[in-house]
Amino acid sequence: MGVGVRGDEERQESIILFSSLEDRIPADHPLRDIRRVVDRALRDLSPLFDRLYHERGRESIPPEYLLRAQLVQHLYAIPSERRLCEQLEYNLLLRWFVGLPLSEPVWHPTSFTKNRNRVLTSQVADAFFAAVRAQAEATKLLSREHFSVDGTLIEAAASLKSFRPCDAGHDDSGPGAPPTGRNPDVDFHGERRTNDTHRSRTDPDARLAKIKGKEAKLSYRGHLLTENRHGLIVDCVLTPATGKAEPEAALAMLARERTRQKGKLTVGADRGYNTRGFVAGARALRVTPHVARKRLHNAIDARTTSWPGYELSQRRRKVIEEAFGWMKTTGPLDKLLHRGLAKVTAIFTFACAAYNLVRLRTLLVEPALP
Repeated sequence: MGVGVRGDEERQESIILFSSLEDRIPADHPLRDIRRVVDRALRDLSPLFDRLYHERGRESIPPEYLLRAQLVQHLYAIPSERRLCEQLEYNLLLRWFVGLPLSEPVWHPTSFTKNRNRVLTSQVADAFFAAVRAQAEATKLLSREHFSVDGTLIEAAASLKSFRPCDAGHDDSGPGAPPTGRNPDVDFHGERRTNDTHRSRTDPDARLAKIKGKEAKLSYRGHLLTENRHGLIVDCVLTPATGKAEPEAALAMLARERTRQKGKLTVGADRGYNTRGFVAGARALRVTPHVARKRLHNAIDARTTSWPGYELSQRRRKVIEEAFGWMKTTGPLDKLLHRGLAKVTAIFTFACAAYNLVRLRTLLVEPALP
């Protein structure tokens, strides 16, 4: 048996020719299904994009590129826009999804900042979310009767050191002035700090909030309304993390859902929504509140809990945690990178749309039940 001749390492760089990026992406790759849903949604948004841009002026980055890039950041847990642009330089899959040809250079990360007030706004995010939801509704994947609601804290891009007194007479140069330096030592011992008396100087829209058993953090509160059949998000709201934010946001989302649905509705929720105000508000909207029972100050009675669908709503309402879990791990919304209610609202809404896209891809490729 003969011995083979050792091959030489190729020292000269070869020229690689691609007919197109399309040829490099496997036909059965999951992103293809998601891209089809995204493209249909973006076509629906084309009239909105036309209104956002002037007829004359320097040609800008197509808004479709920016929105797909924003979705890529959520789908692949890319931690920053600078890292996203780096990925687009060499990751052919992500470049294909964004729609950026190999012949075009990747834009600078500051392009996201410059376009955040025009394209990456809460108005565009709401329109895109609605377009994705409309496709789910067209394929009859949404329940029209049974829903769940919940909220979660989302840590703001601000530290407790920025949480300073907000009185108008506070002098930054006198006693009690905020410390200087990049990461100064601050002693809060003995100081009573509340949202009524203090504000973050980094993100004034954030509020101090605490989860039981954990330390208080500057946060926002994200709220979801999901349908109980497949756990798809049908509405979302982001608010400052105030004590009354959850029931108020829930009623606002239910009121919007009532305009879309004319039949009988139910909403499952945890004990935090078992208040007289929320129960009365839901019933005023002709929505049956399937909130978890409490031993004390229980706002619902046997008329609700004895109904056969009550226990089912209590089981299905926990599916909403899957959406929050995905957005905080893959989203990524574990800690925000942007400041201000308007910017954070847009990011949260895009994350909700991205979650629906992942769920839709799974639901649309599953074989129909006999």
